[in-house]
Amino acid sequence: MQMANDTQTVEWLGTTYEIILSKEASGGAMSIVRSEAPPESGPPLHVHQDADETFVMLSGQAEFILNGERSIVGEGETVFVPRGAEHTFRVVGDVPSRHLVILTPGGFEGFFVEMGRDQLAIPSDMEEITKRAALYHLAFTGPPLAAV
Repeated sequence: MQMANDTQTVEWLGTTYEIILSKEASGGAMSIVRSEAPPESGPPLHVHQDADETFVMLSGQAEFILNGERSIVGEGETVFVPRGAEHTFRVVGDVPSRHLVILTPGGFEGFFVEMGRDQLAIPSDMEEITKRAALYHLAFTGPPLAAV
């Protein structure tokens, strides 16, 4: 049995990302990130080209768009986003969203680490964010849901 007790926490754009299982700890199979995101926050519309992404809602609510379909997801619910699917979310309500992000295979958590380390901002640093995102097989395809 392999225990993965070393966690890493970063903050970026008001969201806290705690990497509770890294790509290295899972032999590349997956990564798990515990996230706490403030109300009205969420990423631009995007696609992960080489990873499936699963959101497990621990508390709060978020509005998701997955391949053009909208839904509100709350505590205890799960959203599976297959690789190549266009998606985004926005935290709704007055409380933060706490959720797990499970990525298979692992590796994308490195993007959060880079963004937290360098504190790049949306929209002012979007050109640099887009370049770095491409290194993690992430392509932005539209604005954040809060902007639509």
